[in-house]
Amino acid sequence: MRQLILLSLLFAVTACSRLGEVGRAPDFTPVSTGDEFHTMMTQPLPISLDPEHPADGASLWSRSRNSLLGDRRAMQQGDILTVVIEIDDKAEISNSTSRSRSGSESMVLPDFLGIPERINAHLPTGASLDSAVSADSSSSSGGDGSVSRNEKLTLRIAATVTGLLPNGVLQIAGRQEVRVNFEMRELLVTGYVRPEDVSRQNEITYDKIASARISYGGRGQITDVQQPRYGQQIADIILPF
Repeated sequence: MRQLILLSLLFAVTACSRLGEVGRAPDFTPVSTGDEFHTMMTQPLPISLDPEHPADGASLWSRSRNSLLGDRRAMQQGDILTVVIEIDDKAEISNSTSRSRSGSESMVLPDFLGIPERINAHLPTGASLDSAVSADSSSSSGGDGSVSRNEKLTLRIAATVTGLLPNGVLQIAGRQEVRVNFEMRELLVTGYVRPEDVSRQNEITYDKIASARISYGGRGQITDVQQPRYGQQIADIILPF
Protein backbone atom coordinates (compact mmCIF):
# COMPACT_ATOMS: atom_id res chain seq x y z
CA MET A 1 0.00 0.00 0.00
CA ARG A 2 2.87 2.35 0.84
CA GLN A 3 4.52 1.75 -2.53
CA LEU A 4 1.22 2.46 -4.30
CA ILE A 5 0.86 5.78 -2.46
CA LEU A 6 4.44 6.80 -3.30
CA LEU A 7 3.90 5.91 -6.94
CA SER A 8 0.67 7.94 -7.02
CA LEU A 9 2.45 10.94 -5.50
CA LEU A 10 5.21 10.65 -8.08
CA PHE A 11 2.69 10.69 -10.92
CA ALA A 12 0.89 13.65 -9.33
CA VAL A 13 4.08 15.71 -9.01
CA THR A 14 5.06 14.91 -12.60
CA ALA A 15 1.64 15.87 -13.88
CA CYS A 16 1.52 19.10 -11.85
CA SER A 17 4.79 20.24 -13.39
CA ARG A 18 3.12 20.25 -16.80
CA LEU A 19 -0.34 21.45 -15.77
CA GLY A 20 0.97 25.01 -15.68
CA GLU A 21 1.40 24.90 -19.47
CA VAL A 22 -2.22 23.99 -20.19
CA GLY A 23 -3.71 26.53 -22.58
CA ARG A 24 -0.48 28.46 -23.18
CA ALA A 25 2.82 28.07 -24.99
CA PRO A 26 5.86 26.55 -23.23
CA ASP A 27 8.14 29.02 -21.48
CA PHE A 28 11.67 29.71 -22.65
CA THR A 29 14.56 28.60 -20.49
CA PRO A 30 16.00 31.67 -18.73
CA VAL A 31 19.14 32.81 -20.50
CA SER A 32 20.83 33.92 -17.27
CA THR A 33 20.82 30.38 -15.84
CA GLY A 34 22.88 28.68 -18.54
CA ASP A 35 26.58 27.88 -18.64
CA GLU A 36 27.09 30.28 -21.54
CA PHE A 37 25.89 33.30 -19.53
CA HIS A 38 28.08 32.48 -16.53
CA THR A 39 31.08 31.93 -18.80
CA MET A 40 30.69 35.27 -20.55
CA MET A 41 30.24 37.03 -17.19
CA THR A 42 33.54 35.61 -15.94
CA GLN A 43 36.65 37.61 -16.68
CA PRO A 44 38.96 35.54 -18.95
CA LEU A 45 42.63 35.12 -18.25
CA PRO A 46 44.76 37.99 -19.62
CA ILE A 47 46.70 37.34 -22.81
CA SER A 48 50.36 38.30 -22.44
CA LEU A 49 51.95 40.41 -25.14
CA ASP A 50 54.54 38.88 -27.43
CA PRO A 51 57.95 40.00 -26.08
CA GLU A 52 59.40 39.81 -29.58
CA HIS A 53 56.92 42.43 -30.86
CA PRO A 54 56.58 45.02 -28.08
CA ALA A 55 55.36 47.71 -30.49
CA ASP A 56 52.24 45.84 -31.58
CA GLY A 57 50.11 47.71 -29.09
CA ALA A 58 50.81 51.06 -30.81
CA SER A 59 50.87 49.82 -34.40
CA LEU A 60 47.99 50.20 -36.86
CA TRP A 61 48.78 46.76 -38.28
CA SER A 62 49.15 44.94 -35.00
CA ARG A 63 47.98 41.39 -34.60
CA SER A 64 45.49 42.41 -31.94
CA ARG A 65 41.94 41.12 -32.32
CA ASN A 66 40.70 44.73 -32.47
CA SER A 67 42.97 45.69 -35.35
CA LEU A 68 41.92 45.79 -38.99
CA LEU A 69 43.55 42.47 -39.86
CA GLY A 70 43.25 40.89 -36.43
CA ASP A 71 42.21 37.29 -35.92
CA ARG A 72 38.66 37.38 -34.60
CA ARG A 73 38.20 33.65 -34.28
CA ALA A 74 37.05 32.23 -30.96
CA MET A 75 40.09 31.31 -28.91
CA GLN A 76 39.38 32.08 -25.26
CA GLN A 77 36.69 31.60 -22.66
CA GLY A 78 33.56 33.60 -23.35
CA ASP A 79 34.09 33.89 -27.13
CA ILE A 80 31.29 32.92 -29.50
CA LEU A 81 31.57 30.82 -32.65
CA THR A 82 29.12 29.31 -35.12
CA VAL A 83 28.58 25.56 -35.28
CA VAL A 84 27.48 24.26 -38.68
CA ILE A 85 25.59 20.98 -38.50
CA GLU A 86 25.09 19.27 -41.86
CA ILE A 87 24.36 15.60 -41.26
CA ASP A 88 23.53 13.54 -44.33
CA ASP A 89 24.22 9.95 -43.36
CA LYS A 90 23.06 6.88 -45.22
CA ALA A 91 23.84 3.28 -44.35
CA GLU A 92 22.76 0.05 -46.02
CA ILE A 93 23.85 -3.34 -44.75
CA SER A 94 22.74 -6.69 -46.13
CA ASN A 95 23.85 -10.12 -44.91
CA SER A 96 22.99 -13.59 -46.16
CA THR A 97 24.25 -16.89 -44.72
CA SER A 98 23.66 -20.49 -45.72
CA ARG A 99 25.06 -23.67 -44.21
CA SER A 100 24.41 -27.37 -44.75
CA ARG A 101 25.97 -30.62 -43.54
CA SER A 102 25.28 -34.33 -44.10
CA GLY A 103 26.91 -37.48 -42.75
CA SER A 104 26.51 -41.25 -42.99
CA GLU A 105 28.04 -44.03 -40.86
CA SER A 106 27.60 -47.81 -41.14
CA MET A 107 29.24 -50.92 -39.71
CA VAL A 108 28.77 -54.42 -41.17
CA LEU A 109 29.83 -57.73 -39.57
CA PRO A 110 29.01 -60.47 -42.08
CA ASP A 111 31.83 -62.78 -40.91
CA PHE A 112 33.92 -62.65 -37.77
CA LEU A 113 35.25 -66.08 -36.65
CA GLY A 114 31.73 -67.47 -37.13
CA ILE A 115 30.40 -65.39 -34.22
CA PRO A 116 27.76 -63.46 -36.26
CA GLU A 117 26.28 -66.72 -37.60
CA ARG A 118 25.92 -68.18 -34.10
CA ILE A 119 24.36 -64.98 -32.76
CA ASN A 120 21.97 -64.66 -35.70
CA ALA A 121 20.49 -68.06 -34.84
CA HIS A 122 19.32 -66.72 -31.46
CA LEU A 123 18.09 -63.32 -32.71
CA PRO A 124 14.41 -62.66 -33.52
CA THR A 125 13.19 -63.15 -37.04
CA GLY A 126 14.56 -60.51 -39.36
CA ALA A 127 17.36 -59.44 -37.03
CA SER A 128 20.94 -59.94 -38.14
CA LEU A 129 24.48 -58.77 -37.44
CA ASP A 130 25.17 -58.50 -41.16
CA SER A 131 24.40 -54.78 -40.80
CA ALA A 132 25.26 -54.06 -37.19
CA VAL A 133 25.23 -50.22 -37.08
CA SER A 134 23.96 -47.64 -39.53
CA ALA A 135 23.44 -43.90 -38.94
CA ASP A 136 22.55 -40.95 -41.18
CA SER A 137 22.40 -37.27 -40.27
CA SER A 138 21.82 -33.99 -42.06
CA SER A 139 21.38 -30.35 -41.03
CA SER A 140 20.93 -27.02 -42.78
CA SER A 141 20.44 -23.40 -41.78
CA GLY A 142 19.97 -20.12 -43.58
CA GLY A 143 19.59 -16.47 -42.56
CA ASP A 144 19.02 -13.09 -44.18
CA GLY A 145 19.28 -9.62 -42.65
CA SER A 146 19.31 -6.06 -43.90
CA VAL A 147 19.56 -2.56 -42.42
CA SER A 148 18.61 0.65 -44.23
CA ARG A 149 19.02 4.04 -42.52
CA ASN A 150 18.95 7.60 -43.82
CA GLU A 151 19.36 10.75 -41.71
CA LYS A 152 19.58 14.36 -42.85
CA LEU A 153 19.87 17.45 -40.65
CA THR A 154 21.03 20.96 -41.55
CA LEU A 155 21.33 23.52 -38.76
CA ARG A 156 23.47 26.45 -37.61
CA ILE A 157 23.84 27.50 -33.98
CA ALA A 158 25.98 29.95 -32.04
CA ALA A 159 28.02 28.32 -29.28
CA THR A 160 30.10 29.78 -26.48
CA VAL A 161 33.59 28.76 -25.42
CA THR A 162 32.95 27.64 -21.86
CA GLY A 163 36.46 26.47 -21.03
CA LEU A 164 40.04 26.19 -22.19
CA LEU A 165 41.73 22.85 -21.53
CA PRO A 166 45.43 22.63 -20.57
CA ASN A 167 46.34 21.38 -24.06
CA GLY A 168 44.70 24.40 -25.71
CA VAL A 169 41.49 22.64 -26.80
CA LEU A 170 38.31 24.71 -26.50
CA GLN A 171 35.25 23.39 -24.69
CA ILE A 172 32.06 24.72 -26.29
CA ALA A 173 28.36 24.66 -25.47
CA GLY A 174 25.41 26.06 -27.36
CA ARG A 175 21.66 26.14 -26.77
CA GLN A 176 18.94 27.45 -29.04
CA GLU A 177 15.19 27.57 -28.50
CA VAL A 178 12.58 28.43 -31.14
CA ARG A 179 8.90 28.63 -30.26
CA VAL A 180 6.28 28.27 -32.97
CA ASN A 181 2.72 28.58 -31.66
CA PHE A 182 2.53 26.05 -28.81
CA GLU A 183 5.60 24.00 -29.74
CA MET A 184 9.13 24.65 -28.49
CA ARG A 185 12.07 23.40 -30.56
CA GLU A 186 15.37 22.93 -28.74
CA LEU A 187 18.86 22.49 -30.18
CA LEU A 188 21.76 21.61 -27.88
CA VAL A 189 25.43 21.27 -28.88
CA THR A 190 28.45 20.48 -26.69
CA GLY A 191 31.94 19.18 -27.38
CA TYR A 192 35.63 20.00 -27.77
CA VAL A 193 37.22 21.97 -30.61
CA ARG A 194 40.80 22.63 -31.69
CA PRO A 195 41.40 26.36 -32.27
CA GLU A 196 43.10 25.66 -35.60
CA ASP A 197 39.94 23.95 -36.89
CA VAL A 198 37.91 27.15 -36.53
CA SER A 199 37.64 28.79 -39.96
CA ARG A 200 38.39 32.43 -40.74
CA GLN A 201 34.63 32.99 -40.71
CA ASN A 202 34.63 31.85 -37.06
CA GLU A 203 32.76 28.65 -37.95
CA ILE A 204 33.29 25.02 -37.04
CA THR A 205 31.63 22.01 -38.67
CA TYR A 206 30.18 19.29 -36.49
CA ASP A 207 32.56 16.63 -37.83
CA LYS A 208 35.49 18.52 -36.26
CA ILE A 209 33.95 18.53 -32.78
CA ALA A 210 35.31 15.83 -30.49
CA SER A 211 32.87 14.12 -28.10
CA ALA A 212 30.09 15.98 -29.90
CA ARG A 213 26.67 15.83 -28.26
CA ILE A 214 23.94 17.13 -30.55
CA SER A 215 20.30 17.10 -29.49
CA TYR A 216 17.40 18.34 -31.60
CA GLY A 217 13.98 17.89 -30.07
CA GLY A 218 11.06 19.74 -28.66
CA ARG A 219 8.35 20.09 -26.09
CA GLY A 220 4.80 21.28 -26.30
CA GLN A 221 1.37 20.12 -27.38
CA ILE A 222 2.48 18.23 -30.48
CA THR A 223 5.27 16.41 -28.62
CA ASP A 224 2.85 15.45 -25.83
CA VAL A 225 0.51 13.81 -28.32
CA GLN A 226 3.32 11.92 -30.05
CA GLN A 227 4.78 10.53 -26.81
CA PRO A 228 3.16 7.52 -25.09
CA ARG A 229 1.71 8.09 -21.62
CA TYR A 230 3.82 7.46 -18.52
CA GLY A 231 1.80 4.38 -17.61
CA GLN A 232 2.32 2.89 -21.05
CA GLN A 233 6.06 3.54 -20.91
CA ILE A 234 6.30 1.83 -17.52
CA ALA A 235 4.25 -1.10 -18.77
CA ASP A 236 6.51 -1.48 -21.81
CA ILE A 237 9.55 -1.72 -19.52
CA ILE A 238 8.08 -4.02 -16.87
CA LEU A 239 6.00 -6.46 -18.91
CA PRO A 240 8.14 -9.34 -20.21
CA PHE A 241 5.87 -10.04 -23.18
